[in-house]
Amino acid sequence: SAADLAAIAAAGNLGKATSAAAATVMANGYPASALLSVELGTFTANAALAPSARFVTPATGTPNAARVTLHTETPLYFARMFTGGSSHFDITSRATAASTALASFAIGSRLLALNGGLLNAILGRMFGTTLSLSAMDYQALIDAHIDAFDFLNALATRLDLTGVTYDSVLSGEVKVADIVAAMLSAQQAANGLNAATAALSKVSLALAGLTNTIVPGKLLDAGPYTAMTVGSKPKTGVSVSVFDLLSATGAIANGTSQIAATVALGLPGIAAVSVTAAIGEHPQGKSWMTVGTEGASVHTAQTRVLLSIKLVGSGAAPAVNLPLYVEVASGTATLDAVSCGRPDVATSSVTLGVTPGIVDAWIGDVSAAEMTNFTSKPDPDAAMLVNLGAVTVTGRAHAGMATPRPPRCRSATQTSPG
Repeated sequence: SAADLAAIAAAGNLGKATSAAAATVMANGYPASALLSVELGTFTANAALAPSARFVTPATGTPNAARVTLHTETPLYFARMFTGGSSHFDITSRATAASTALASFAIGSRLLALNGGLLNAILGRMFGTTLSLSAMDYQALIDAHIDAFDFLNALATRLDLTGVTYDSVLSGEVKVADIVAAMLSAQQAANGLNAATAALSKVSLALAGLTNTIVPGKLLDAGPYTAMTVGSKPKTGVSVSVFDLLSATGAIANGTSQIAATVALGLPGIAAVSVTAAIGEHPQGKSWMTVGTEGASVHTAQTRVLLSIKLVGSGAAPAVNLPLYVEVASGTATLDAVSCGRPDVATSSVTLGVTPGIVDAWIGDVSAAEMTNFTSKPDPDAAMLVNLGAVTVTGRAHAGMATPRPPRCRSATQTSPG
């Protein structure tokens, strides 16, 4: 009906709801005076509520819906004998439409600097294989982006799933090798045979034959699109960094297992480096990336890294040991606000409330048992820095970084209107 169309137009442009509804009414052959009212409010899509209680005006917070009331007349002919000779019949119609603003976002750690050997050691151990990528390979993976739903479609194809929903793809156990192969398919389809495709192909080959599995839902939460059939996509793309998706897959595949590796950094003044890392349990029911409305959130797991660095000394002290321990607490990002600009989507914006993980850094003697005991923070003793037999040098230092309140990050982006 004209009322339904006017309500949809108003909900699609809440900033100019009345003019949008009036234009729709006139486009359907009715005078502008037929539009009695346009009310903005909050619509709650909850089947447990009575239909009359789902729309509330005035809005609670930012309006997400519009209710339109029209008054029209329909001419009467033979029915006049029943209406006392009236030539028309008055009709009042009311319709409500809601607009759901969605945004996709992810959380994770980003490296301050790239070192191929260090990344190969850590990421390779996470996956349970050996990687041989250069720093340039990793930079190419960081720069490359694919669409999350293209990735899920490629994964469904690889798993031979047809006619199912995205929820079916996300909820089952899937081999890590198949997940990375699906990333490769999506990357090659989107970006061709470039450096990132070549680098990801190396990772995929290194994982061939491995049988470890993860649940893809720990990676991605499709939000309201979980019930969408595989092969279909939202109107607005959901872009994700290939490197972030790859490293998140490795972290989930590794679970809480401790990672230990010796790394040749090839840096002047450093004789040797060994790395020990441990990742805490990921919050249950939470993913690394999500598509959702206000209130949706993503989380990182607690991470601990111990770098045992042997520095080249001089004179009586030919070597200096430097044990550097870094702990990053779990971080959270929550979608505080999302605005879909219409008709110019470039004016859309998203506001995230981000609680970054508190960082603790120590120079000290941290044991393997302390590394894996996530119920308490290590309080290391002084570490042996120099040992000359008769003369020893020990040292202990601590630095911390905390955020007293969650910062709000606002950025213009392309959001997905529901």
